[in-house]
Amino acid sequence: MIPANRALAFLLIVSALAGCGGPRAVTGLPGSATGGASSAVVPIYLATSRERSDNPALPYSAGRSQELAFAEFDIGIPAGHRPGRVETSGRVPDPARHFTALAYAPIADRRAFIDALDAALEKRKPESREIFIFVHGYNNNIAESLFRNAQLTHDYEMGSVSVHYAWPSGASIPLYVFDRDSAIVGRVGLAETIEIAAQTKATRIVLLGHSMGAYVVMEALRDLAMSGRGRTLKRLGGVVLAAPDIDIDAFQSQADDIGTLPQPFTIIVSRRDRALGFSRRIAGGHPRVGSGSDIAFLQSRGITVLDVSDIDGGSHGVFASSETLMKLIDNSRLMRATLEDEQTAMSPTALAASAAAVEGATSLTVFLPARLIGRLAAVPPAR
Repeated sequence: MIPANRALAFLLIVSALAGCGGPRAVTGLPGSATGGASSAVVPIYLATSRERSDNPALPYSAGRSQELAFAEFDIGIPAGHRPGRVETSGRVPDPARHFTALAYAPIADRRAFIDALDAALEKRKPESREIFIFVHGYNNNIAESLFRNAQLTHDYEMGSVSVHYAWPSGASIPLYVFDRDSAIVGRVGLAETIEIAAQTKATRIVLLGHSMGAYVVMEALRDLAMSGRGRTLKRLGGVVLAAPDIDIDAFQSQADDIGTLPQPFTIIVSRRDRALGFSRRIAGGHPRVGSGSDIAFLQSRGITVLDVSDIDGGSHGVFASSETLMKLIDNSRLMRATLEDEQTAMSPTALAASAAAVEGATSLTVFLPARLIGRLAAVPPAR
């Protein structure tokens, strides 16, 4: 039996990992939202390995399904939205004040999902036909993870067709181990979701995994590589792992099994990430990739590392909440070169000048892959 003080300490640890408190968010379905109007609407296409739920406010549960379900949501962004935040309600959302699901339509099957994605892609210019797949982290219900995807899409002005992959998180503070097991269960569904995106008319597919969701991403990439579906991996035009809650040795094993990682491959780390510090304690002291414990190894595997320790507090969710990063990605040649077009090497002077153009961005440290460091060294300094 765990002594009361140790049990309390454990709950404090997992509470910090959760990063949220109070009533859990609800979608606002079916038509239960009241009040004003949303200021913007973000369509989100859902692929999920969660079981369907009888609760209309949360149409998918924490139960694990062996088959993917598909749907389309229209997520309303509140008029008073502050960039980087997800304003939610645990009762009856007001669309003027809270993220709200304004519409929900199940999609019958895989073929119909591909057709829906193609129809959305065709509404965009050929050069903008990109699919953005977001994979949420630990302790998220379906509303919270959908809303985070919508917030990222809206605040970063992505312009992509946004696909949300929801694996069966328990959405409960004490269920860290349940979520870790669910991440393993969810890898097959994510691998299938990536395959589906690869069968569309998208010109580019970008994959972002946060926290424990990064573990799901690596396991899905590993599953694709080891089952002879390497052609699907080649359709990925970029992978980003934000604050990955992955043991560094486990990551090395995953990377070895994958072989050649999709490019560009970027990891966002922070030495100030308290959540990953607690995760390390739970794991017996083993370092997490997202803490930036072995950047040299990551560089050797062709990975770009963004150290955000000194950006807007460097918290576990800074990738989504930082207005500095939003401005940097919107305006800076640095981020475009790092995350989008690494084939064009920039001189260190040009990189520094790009970062300096955004207030606060000079605190960002970029560790380029080893192969690019050699190319940059060959670039004559700017005059």
